[in-house]
Amino acid sequence: MRTFWRICGLFLAALCLFAIGCKKAAKSPSTVVMIIESSPDNLDLRQGTDAQSERIGGLIFDALVRKDDHYNLRPWLATSWEQTDPLTWIFHLRDGVHFHDGRSLEAADVAWTIRSMIDGTLITAKGGAFASVSSIDTPDRLTVVVHLKRPDPGLLFNLSDGLFGVVPRGSGRDFGLHPIGSGPYKFVSAVQDKDVILERNDSYWAGVPTPPTGGHRIERVVFQVTPDTITSALELQKGSADLASNVITPDMLHELSHVPNLVIESGPNSAVMYMTFNVTDPLLQDKRVRQAIAYALDRKAIVDAIWRGQAVLADTLLPIGHWAAAHPRNLEQYPHSIARAEQLLDEAGFHPSRSGVRLTLTIKTSTDETTRLLADVLQQQLRAAGIRLEIRSAEFGTFYSDVTHGAFQLYVLRWIGSNEDPDIFRYAYSSRSFPPSGANRGHYVNPRVDSLLIAAAAEPNQVARRTNYVEVQKILSDELPSIPLWYPNNEVVHTRRIEGVRTNTSGTFDFLREAWVR
Repeated sequence: MRTFWRICGLFLAALCLFAIGCKKAAKSPSTVVMIIESSPDNLDLRQGTDAQSERIGGLIFDALVRKDDHYNLRPWLATSWEQTDPLTWIFHLRDGVHFHDGRSLEAADVAWTIRSMIDGTLITAKGGAFASVSSIDTPDRLTVVVHLKRPDPGLLFNLSDGLFGVVPRGSGRDFGLHPIGSGPYKFVSAVQDKDVILERNDSYWAGVPTPPTGGHRIERVVFQVTPDTITSALELQKGSADLASNVITPDMLHELSHVPNLVIESGPNSAVMYMTFNVTDPLLQDKRVRQAIAYALDRKAIVDAIWRGQAVLADTLLPIGHWAAAHPRNLEQYPHSIARAEQLLDEAGFHPSRSGVRLTLTIKTSTDETTRLLADVLQQQLRAAGIRLEIRSAEFGTFYSDVTHGAFQLYVLRWIGSNEDPDIFRYAYSSRSFPPSGANRGHYVNPRVDSLLIAAAAEPNQVARRTNYVEVQKILSDELPSIPLWYPNNEVVHTRRIEGVRTNTSGTFDFLREAWVR
């Protein structure tokens, strides 16, 4: 692993030396070039579910509500709302908001946006987020009444920034090719596998920032598609690109930290790495085996080695500081202990063979290099407890298909965004959430967890809901259908001509709202 980093570092250093003689690309002082790894799938937030679609779309569109630092939902396009009963939500909209083409944003637009995702106007995976909606009324131009078939505490979260954006009424299936929103940036153009270009909305209802003396407001952003990490690092070092958010790998970040013209902004991230077990597998159905694996893992050593310390250990899937997150003292803890792991395996009937092997498991991974490195380290750590771990890697599509079809013993993935709402526990652990109806890929079943999740869904009071979710987290920390691993830091690399960059835990591109250029 050290050899790999050394090779990468030397390669990047060589590229950087080569770049010294390269001519810096000319650009307008008010234009910023930001690297993204891939083209957005669909800039219409009703349809786009990939990270690029949601993050760029979050600059084009406005949501009804926005998440604060503790993932409470605050007014945005909706200035207020109330639940008159568990099945009725009333939203009061902000007056004076206009779409980029000048049309007023009104209740009919909000109603169209939601209806189009559930009435067949669009074929979209996001329709499931609004499956509880039975009908929508608009008693006046600034009031929206949503009627539900069943209580749905996740409704408000699904109307929040990044996940939801109000479109003009009548917008159809091809709207994502030329999106028109009400957000701080307007769509200009998009070329597949090349770039997406946005320009500042000078009439934005929430205001346009005024940079300090000597600074220039960002007027145009070119999102440049660059799939290769080393190429991305070189573009930043040359100054032909200005920004990259969570694109550069930890080893490359270490090398770029020595480049004088670059700044690395590092902060907390809501995304969480986790390991999931197939609890129906004969070798993993005993929770003591899963607990033994948790004790055998040295998570801190992994964070220090692969993430170079730029990650925080996790106790739950919810982000740090989340209003529904259980305190670590209320959860089972698994400090690194090979002795405890061996004891649990003995109790579960897995005794060492003459070669010291107690059982053999297979971990499935994608071919991503960092994931492969992680699997190698896991293999070494589990070997110390007598667990032989075989690694099966495949390109992401094949890997993910196996995961969703339950064709695995264990795997490691990352939750991004969806774990910001406590409904993640229903989605990932309810017995009603086996794929394709949810993400309970390990087929975990616990009637007590099911009843707590149902109670939480019907409870409008946040304090009472938290009580239910904390109890769910206690049970999960004992039974371990999955192991929360760590939260990788949110890393934004930018040139020194960009100032005012403020990262947020969701990893969005919201810093482009307020940042400026020198």
